[in-house]
Amino acid sequence: MIEVYTDAASKGNPGESGIGIVIKNGKDYEEYSYSIGIYSNHEAEFHAVIKAMELCMSHHPEEILSFRTDSKVVVDTVEKNHTKNKNFLPLLEKIQELSKQFPLFFIKWIPEKQNQRADRLARESIHKLK
Repeated sequence: MIEVYTDAASKGNPGESGIGIVIKNGKDYEEYSYSIGIYSNHEAEFHAVIKAMELCMSHHPEEILSFRTDSKVVVDTVEKNHTKNKNFLPLLEKIQELSKQFPLFFIKWIPEKQNQRADRLARESIHKLK
């Protein structure tokens, strides 16, 4: 099972956004940081999950994925498999599509203090834009 931690940061809401991803495979950690453009913070959180799933498809196909994020909006939307927000709908659909590529996909909410590595990476990506 692969543990994946995701987070996003935005300068403004919407604003320049970045995402941070930490993939834990046993004792090994992979860290990724991307600038993704102008998004609301919530949209950026969805994009972090999508990018992490794409990375897992490339580097960890066939693995069970256990995602952790401090975004309650993302967790609630994915768990309920529903959103009324028209901006979130295509992002939810992409997550649903990607999740079918793995034997199992879990997502759970964690407190911010348990997501500090991904948070640091997300913040670094938007500071690079200066």
